[in-house]
Amino acid sequence: MINFGIIGTNWITDSFIKSAHSTSKWQLTAVYSRTEEAAKSFASKYSSSITTYTSISSLCADTNISAIYIASPNSLHFSHAHTVLEAGKHVILEKPATSTSAELDTLHKLAKEKNVFLLEAYRHLHETNFKLLQRLLSASPSPSSEALPLVGTPLGASLTYSTYSSRYDAVLAGEVPNIFSLDFSGGSLVDIGVYPISFAIRLFGRPVKSSYTPYICPTGVDGGGMILLTFAARTTSSTSGKEQDYTFPVQINQSKCFKSSAPSEIYTANGTITLNATTDIDSVVFWDRRDKKSTELAGKKAEFNLAEEGEEFARILESADRGAAERLEEVSRAVLEVTEKLRKENGIVFGVEKEQR
Repeated sequence: MINFGIIGTNWITDSFIKSAHSTSKWQLTAVYSRTEEAAKSFASKYSSSITTYTSISSLCADTNISAIYIASPNSLHFSHAHTVLEAGKHVILEKPATSTSAELDTLHKLAKEKNVFLLEAYRHLHETNFKLLQRLLSASPSPSSEALPLVGTPLGASLTYSTYSSRYDAVLAGEVPNIFSLDFSGGSLVDIGVYPISFAIRLFGRPVKSSYTPYICPTGVDGGGMILLTFAARTTSSTSGKEQDYTFPVQINQSKCFKSSAPSEIYTANGTITLNATTDIDSVVFWDRRDKKSTELAGKKAEFNLAEEGEEFARILESADRGAAERLEEVSRAVLEVTEKLRKENGIVFGVEKEQR
């Protein structure tokens, strides 16, 4: 059992706790909030024996916990994670991990020095049906026991994650909610766009080109927009039998100020894979160009949508699996490099970046 504490008492924290508890590998034992009343109120939902703190340094000094889950406002991720890592505790850090690549590099360096793990919580990359996609898109046929079709090399993709945020109503009313604030490192790209971007990077590697056409909100952050990523791949020519390099596009429609019900699709040499979404995937349909038939391939999802993430993170911590952690670190770094580039190309500068100048 991994005893853990939390920083951040919002809905995603509740979701992580319930999902983590469902694995029987985690136990919430400490809660931090800025006020004692808020900390006790949140803790009371789980157990009367949970210790509450209004000081992060006191939370970090708690010898009964070995890991801390951080879901504070984006701009505070770096300072909070730095304090926790310095105390020699593992960090589960909600996405986006940090505001800048430099901050992320500093945290990973510190984690290695302290011999602890820093894991960014991209929950969808651990889902059963995302792992199915990874097997489908592998270069070689899947084991016969899985009865998976050979989909062939990727030719492109269209990914959607556009959902209307209730907090955008506040923006329209002239307010500046944290997630729509430059001072809190907000915006759709880093809150919503990172889901399909990390989805694509985990499947296809680092993009060789990227561009973004956003809608800029009255608060100065992006409310949504269209992203185009270009990936490089290699295939074997059906005529010459020789390997040849090629590129393919992935277009991403992401937003917090408009809603889209369009599915996500991956186009391959042998057909089309249609998904209900890029997160919480419960449908994976492959249309095969060879027999013109469609087949549902999805397996059953976990009851709690962060449970698979909780299982994997517990496994990494318990087995000290540096290899798995480094693969996730590579995804985190690649995603942040892309979003940082796309922001700067569109004049979206966070408050922490202005302070660092």
